[in-house]
Amino acid sequence: MAAEQIVLAAIAGAHGIKGEVRLKLFTDALDSLTRHARFDAGGRVICVEAVRPDKPGMAVARLAGVRDRNAAEALRGLQLALPRDALPPLTEGEYYVADYIGRDVRDETGALVGTVKSVENFGASDILDIALVSGGSVMVPFLADVVTETADALIVDRVWMV
Repeated sequence: MAAEQIVLAAIAGAHGIKGEVRLKLFTDALDSLTRHARFDAGGRVICVEAVRPDKPGMAVARLAGVRDRNAAEALRGLQLALPRDALPPLTEGEYYVADYIGRDVRDETGALVGTVKSVENFGASDILDIALVSGGSVMVPFLADVVTETADALIVDRVWMV
């Protein structure tokens, strides 16, 4: 069985004409991309030569063998992942987004209201995007006074499900 993979970034498209790519980050530690340098991208090895911060949640990177805009654009959508055991241990308050995708979300009575489909961050704090069992979705701030974590599920006050 293959080791569990944790996605650190996804290629969002080309940046400029010299082969750089824009990365959507799923980590706060930009140095993870330079410290590891070699990533699995769906069975393809991607080597990061250099990376620099861009706007919040984004970075710009130079990848080995990618030297023009067309080559960079062809990589759009690839996710850069590492085996979980290659990453440092988590400290208090840290988590891997992958650990929450697909988790059940229940209300305070224990009734299933949906599952986490993604964790977003638009600048202020992380937000859970929850696919509701009733259809549609809702976004809820991933804050301790809104979301309680149990071994089985995430508990969200019903007021946030409206």
